[in-house]
Amino acid sequence: MKIKNKITKIRAFVLFSIALALVPVGGQPPNDGKEITIISVEKSAEFVATLYELELDCLFEWEGRIYALARPQDLEGLDRSAVPYFFETHKFPALKHPQLSVLSSINGEYHSYKEIEADLDSLQAAHPNLAKVYVIGRSLEKRNIYALKISDNVSLDEEEAEVFFLGCHHAREWISVEVPYLLGKFLLENYDTNAEVRRLVNQSEVWIVPLVNPDGLEYTIHYYRYWRKNRRLNADGSYGVDLNRNYGYLWGYDNKGSSPEPGSAVYRGTAAFSEPETRAVRDLFLQKNFRAMITYHSYSQVILYPWGYTETPSGKDSLLRQIASQMSALMQPVNGRLYEFGQASAKLYLTNGTTDDWTFGTAGIPSFTIELPPIDQLWGGFFNPEVDIQTIFRENLPAALYLIDWSIQNFGFSDSAAKRDAARLRFTHHLKMHSTEK
Repeated sequence: MKIKNKITKIRAFVLFSIALALVPVGGQPPNDGKEITIISVEKSAEFVATLYELELDCLFEWEGRIYALARPQDLEGLDRSAVPYFFETHKFPALKHPQLSVLSSINGEYHSYKEIEADLDSLQAAHPNLAKVYVIGRSLEKRNIYALKISDNVSLDEEEAEVFFLGCHHAREWISVEVPYLLGKFLLENYDTNAEVRRLVNQSEVWIVPLVNPDGLEYTIHYYRYWRKNRRLNADGSYGVDLNRNYGYLWGYDNKGSSPEPGSAVYRGTAAFSEPETRAVRDLFLQKNFRAMITYHSYSQVILYPWGYTETPSGKDSLLRQIASQMSALMQPVNGRLYEFGQASAKLYLTNGTTDDWTFGTAGIPSFTIELPPIDQLWGGFFNPEVDIQTIFRENLPAALYLIDWSIQNFGFSDSAAKRDAARLRFTHHLKMHSTEK
């Protein structure tokens, strides 16, 4: 989700080693005879364009260089393009495993905008009594932002616990699209055969927005894999607002948790909800009575909860910790991966204008950011191999099902509902006062 504030001793050692022992073009690739090697290329518009033209699998970006996987034919293509590169395989023993191949094509098994659109439509067509797709807004570049509703009486607005799952606020975090999408697919495809799934679907309304930032996602696929923000053209000529700094609860609280500078990776925009993508999420949220929320990001392998804007614990810290602890405990046995958990500001760093602070601050509901694997950049950062899609989904599934069940067990009018009703009234008044909002 974000660039880390702290560099571990291992990372520092690797960087030092690379600085001492880069092997220039013309030498033999030190890959112990393996067909796939790891190379690095200077980060520049020309070289990045060549990497994308050749469809190389990128691993991560570090101190002005891009690290990628390359086969012999890829090296030949780089040589023909006169792109200087260095062999790095021998400096990354942690990456010497059978899953070196990240993608089978430019976006592989990961969804593009058109693919998620088509697959959501297919789920609705295959399960018309359980699934309904809504357009909740449009992006800056006029792409639809879709929400998938799952319930046993999907066309009705029943008095049931509503649970919210979101993906891909940050464009480069491709795995964050797949986990919520696959959750919806799992619930629908297992409804008839799994009694527990059927109970959860019958007693709740699950809302899934797998792709909040469609413009950014398309840009990462076709132009620049590391792009994070949306595609807003800012006043200074730079591009992008960080959608996860654009929500309205204590928006712009300080310049540590977000930035007023348009060129910053964490630029918060000109005002709270200045972006059509966050307004789409806001409008859906305020129309419903959600009992809990998860927004998926990558990377760090950690479960975060409010507050992000301050290190002071919230008034519901014990409840949030209990739920996060249970989710982590359910996730670990699946693949053996431990998801740490804690308050966002303490576990990671200060943020403001985030989704979970807003849903929690607005409605008082349990709200979580789940940072998906890997833990750090050396294991791929934002670049999960295709084979990891299912394993990461499978370990997140028990946590999602638990939160749905928790919402059902704790459904009813509460202080959360009262806060949400008050927020809805304020929102309705806002629309009347600003009916020409664009």
